[in-house]
Amino acid sequence: MKIALIQTPLFWEKPNENRAYLSDKINSISQYVDLIVLPEMFTSGFTMHPQNVAETMQGETISWLKEIANRKSCAIIGSLVIQENGNYYNRLVFVFPSGEIQHYDKRHLFTLAGEDKVYTSGTDKMIVDYKGFKICPLICYDLRFPVFSRNVEDYDVLIYVANWPEPRVNAWDILLKARAVENMSYAIGVNRVGIDENNLEYVGHSQAVDFLGNHIQEPQETEGIFIVEFDKEKLIETRSKLAFLNDRDNFLLSH
Repeated sequence: MKIALIQTPLFWEKPNENRAYLSDKINSISQYVDLIVLPEMFTSGFTMHPQNVAETMQGETISWLKEIANRKSCAIIGSLVIQENGNYYNRLVFVFPSGEIQHYDKRHLFTLAGEDKVYTSGTDKMIVDYKGFKICPLICYDLRFPVFSRNVEDYDVLIYVANWPEPRVNAWDILLKARAVENMSYAIGVNRVGIDENNLEYVGHSQAVDFLGNHIQEPQETEGIFIVEFDKEKLIETRSKLAFLNDRDNFLLSH
């Protein structure tokens, strides 16, 4: 599977500008990719003012994502602010080339920034079946909580979309490797760059790690598109040979 990681600055609470900017980036991908990964809250930056940018699942951004998926014959993933049933969600959407959508609402809301005060937490983990790979997509702060991401579904790829600031980027690097190793899974982290309205700096460090903790794509600090390729056969072979997941603990996760 070939995956494009898009590391980009974001325009604060300006969905139209972000879509236009990202359209140019996506259109510049000349080779075929199976999946495009955008950062967390890619239409707005990490805002605690959802009322300024919230959309519905029938809104402009969802239509834009469907158009891209159809035109590029690939899937696309990222999170945005969705309003539904009177609540705001930091919602990750996985848009298939067919236009089908699966979504995941961020489970671990970032209390340090007050995300839990304005957004509603999700409860359910999502596993996406796509092109022979089982994918577990999660959002930013979820990275700090290994129990929720534990590989009890035998997924093949973990994807974290993020707005993870520079002061804690060392934790980002460490935890992405840890999640890949402990779950014997490929792991991708896609983070933004630039400075947001709260004067927080983001240095990216978007990267891809294999199931043994080796970098397929080293952390990058500049704006760009980074393309990685994952080998399912190599994953199966290593899991069969080492079989670490056979010894994992059984547990039930309460909501």
